[in-house]
Amino acid sequence: MANNMANNNAKGKNGKNDNVIVCKNICKVYNQGTPAEVNALCGVNLKIKRGELVSIIGASGSGKSTLLNCIGSLDKPSSGKCIVNGKDTSKLNEDELAVLRRDSIGFIFQFFNLIPTLTAVQNVELPMIFKGLPQSERRERAKELLRKIGLEKRMNSRSSQLSGGETQRVAISRALANNPAFILADEPTGNLDTKSGQAVMEIFKKLNEEGRTVIIVTHDPNIAKQTNRIIRLTDGKVVEEMM
Repeated sequence: MANNMANNNAKGKNGKNDNVIVCKNICKVYNQGTPAEVNALCGVNLKIKRGELVSIIGASGSGKSTLLNCIGSLDKPSSGKCIVNGKDTSKLNEDELAVLRRDSIGFIFQFFNLIPTLTAVQNVELPMIFKGLPQSERRERAKELLRKIGLEKRMNSRSSQLSGGETQRVAISRALANNPAFILADEPTGNLDTKSGQAVMEIFKKLNEEGRTVIIVTHDPNIAKQTNRIIRLTDGKVVEEMM
């Protein structure tokens, strides 16, 4: 498992555990009331502490990505609720949810989701445009983020000119643009070779050491074992937690 720094960061001012993500009896049903009804999540209860590095594992169709999307308010539970940093997302309107995602959560996806017509530095700037930062400020921050992950020579390259590992590092930089407290990564190494995947995992561990809460959905047991806690889902239910 990764080092104990995340566990130390998980303690609040009084030394007590600080649960910054709380899922209470989360259920998610797709195509409800039809012959194609799918129960993706079935009463998930989960607490994640500030500064934890957590992996969510399970077979395809077990509900991993659905759970991550509910935590990140990209999707709404059919029932139950998810509390993020003290805010019950079920009680927030669409504008409030957009602000929560913009300011507090950095999303990273398996297929990168970069805009191919933009350069690396322009892709990293995007979240800051939505936040209303002036161009000079967002350009300098984007360059700084790319320098930190060793892409200073690739700032003006488009995604088609980058390797898979480089593309994912640009995506990580974009996720960090607005300095989020939470990083949610859905199969971030799924399209990478072993060496590139491990390089990306080292970035996640460093971000966690800096105090960010990092949640990674993965099929890769070698990635999962480097986290502080492993949560296993089966058929939409939490069936095991390993430290």
